[in-house]
Amino acid sequence: MNVTVIALGTRGDVQPYVALGAALLRAGHSVRVATHDTFRDLVHAAGPDFWPMRGDVQDVVNSPEMRSALARGNMLEINRVSARATHHAALHWAQDALDAAQDAELLLAGIGGMNVAQAVSEKRRLPLIEAHVVPFHPTRAFPGAIFPPGVARLGGGANRLSHVLTRQVMWQMFRAADTRARRAVLELPPAPLWGPRPVHTTPTLHGISPAVLPRPADWDAAQHLTGYWFLGEQQWSPPPALEAFMHAGPPPVSIGFGSMTTRDAAATTRTVLDALERSGQRAVLLSGWGGLSAADAPPHVFVTDSVPHHWLFPRVAAAVHHGGAGTTAAGLAAGVPTVVVPFFGDQPFWAERVRRLGVGPSPVPARHLTAGALGDALTQVRVDTGIRERAAALGHRIRAEDGLGAAVRVVESYGRGRGRR
Repeated sequence: MNVTVIALGTRGDVQPYVALGAALLRAGHSVRVATHDTFRDLVHAAGPDFWPMRGDVQDVVNSPEMRSALARGNMLEINRVSARATHHAALHWAQDALDAAQDAELLLAGIGGMNVAQAVSEKRRLPLIEAHVVPFHPTRAFPGAIFPPGVARLGGGANRLSHVLTRQVMWQMFRAADTRARRAVLELPPAPLWGPRPVHTTPTLHGISPAVLPRPADWDAAQHLTGYWFLGEQQWSPPPALEAFMHAGPPPVSIGFGSMTTRDAAATTRTVLDALERSGQRAVLLSGWGGLSAADAPPHVFVTDSVPHHWLFPRVAAAVHHGGAGTTAAGLAAGVPTVVVPFFGDQPFWAERVRRLGVGPSPVPARHLTAGALGDALTQVRVDTGIRERAAALGHRIRAEDGLGAAVRVVESYGRGRGRR
């Protein structure tokens, strides 16, 4: 089959889809990944064809408006800023995705690329397989990923409703941009008020480990919980200074918040350093998009921009991060304790899963981040042998799964049903 994968967002949003595209390529299919130019090298290294989608998500995340919204954890304002940015990019994305799908037989997209993929699916009359790394189908088992975990206390009906509302919140945010792109680029009528109707009935993939989130009993047969979609261990050699630091003492903790930004990076850095001092631990501090830095970092802290998770996480005593789906998956697969500092979106959902699984302490929300709270969490994962043992056992279970293989089999089964090979 000729498959076009549409993936928009940060690296954590895009990388699982690059992994899925590479797995389909290895299975003998022709695969094109349409994503931001920032990820050109990532796609090329994995093997699929690359197709550029205009725009840079990092510019949006680093804008003063988004920094302010993120610092307050204001989901409505975050959505408004995102919607404005999408409105400006909608025409470019529609044209780029339309061109990327010119010879496709199947489209595949997750939440980041879903709206534009749905419109292109309608224009090209192509089937679209939704492929998500967060649970995105209604269930009574747990709340929607962007709802507070406390919704679960209201019962299964509230849980199910929260999933419906999640999809509607995301659709209504981008409906105006979608209408603009449909009219100006795709020559399509506006989608229905409550969202586009699928052109074909297709399966839905969920790239989540069943060891982390058991498959809900009320999901229908079209929902597939495959296991995580990891890109694999690409060749990477650490700088000598980092390798020397790793061997200079006991395993450090890893601390980094990925694409999340804070209003005052220097203050956040001081908080992190104070927490390390309180807990008596070494650390690799990943500056990320948030700009965490420490020019005068103490000898027990190594500061660097980024390090591949597949290399770093198995070598640390614990992973402290924002709780993005991809970063959480990598930390859990490594079998090390996890401390989540959630900012917004689905991050509190994964933070609660970590707590319920017993592989990390209660989350430390970013808006309540203090040296005392983070220091206590770091001390807990250092002294609590139960957390370490459960984390190691969970990592072993995840590593034994074949999420990519399961996802490819679902795609191929669907293709055979349509007479494709």
